[in-house]
Formats: sequence, C-alpha cells, structure tokens
Amino acid sequence: MNIEVLVDMGALFGPFTVQQDEWWRLFTAMFLHGGMTHILMNMFSLYLVGRAAEMYFDTKSYISIYLLSGLIGGLASLYMHPESVGVGASGAIFGIFGALAGFFLAHKDQIATQSRAFMKDFAIIIGINLVLGFSIPAVDVSAHVGGLVIGLLGGFLLSKSRHFLLLYNSAMILVIMAIVFYLPSQYAQVLF
Repeated sequence: MNIEVLVDMGALFGPFTVQQDEWWRLFTAMFLHGGMTHILMNMFSLYLVGRAAEMYFDTKSYISIYLLSGLIGGLASLYMHPESVGVGASGAIFGIFGALAGFFLAHKDQIATQSRAFMKDFAIIIGINLVLGFSIPAVDVSAHVGGLVIGLLGGFLLSKSRHFLLLYNSAMILVIMAIVFYLPSQYAQVLF
C-alpha cells in the first residue's frame, strides 16, 4: 500500500505520533496492514497461536495481553525507528506467542512433556521469525521483540493467578506512560 495512505489512515509515524501527540496511532496501527499478504500472514499466525492461547487464558487476560503487547511493541518501534512508518498486529501476535511461553514456563513442572515440546517449537518459530525479520528490511523486529517480552511477562503472571490481571494492566500502563513521557525528549535529540 501507499505509505502516505497508511499514514493518513493512522499508521505509526514518529513525527506525527510523538511530536504531534497523535498517540492514538499506537492503537490504529495494530489494525492496519501493508497489503493482502501482510494481513493474511498475521491472521494465519493469530489463528494458530490464538486458538492455543484461548485454552489457557480467560477473555480479559487474552485481550489485555494482546492489546498491551501491541501498544508496547508499537512504542518499541517508535523508539528504534523514529522516522519509519509502521503498521500491523505483529507486536500483539508476538505477545500471544510470549504469553504461551510464559504459561509453559510457569507450569513447566506440572506439564513437563508438553512444556518441553512447546518451548522447542517456540524457539524454532521465534528463530525463523528473527532471521526473516533481520533479512527483510520492511519487517520491524523491535515491535516483535517488544510484544514478545510483554506477552511473556503477562502469560507468566496471569497463568499463576487471574488475580494478577489488575497488577499486570497497571504495570503495563505505567510502562506505556513512562515511554510516552520519555520519547519526545529522545526524538528531540535524534531528529534535530
């Protein structure tokens, strides 16, 4: 798709998002894609990993992990690529991958066989994605890694107890606020 059209529709673009306080782009960019292949790959990935995550997490936990991973993945992208245009749900989808890894890490003693098998498959999938991400310039690995880490934390915490949902949401909102507060000064140094 045309980059200008994506920006007009709400894509992440540092000068608008950070410097013009259009923070809503963090949310809208998760629902925009650069073309049919991009959206089909994300939908297929979400179908595969999302179905598994739905077995282990309740709806509120799933939605929190998805949205917070996507938002913080977007912030990681803005930090690493101040002048790039970013779209897609990859940070959120990697958050769901991370949540599953967090679940299996939290319960590795009780489900040792499944946990080892999942972690092996997980390592292969993440490895392939990182190789592809670093070899294809248009892929934003920073959003993937940001989402993965946030999902891993959420998956680990929320698989221990659903009562940690408020703690997880509050902590991630504080992280988002801290990054949003920090980015304008970082942009002032980088872009000027």
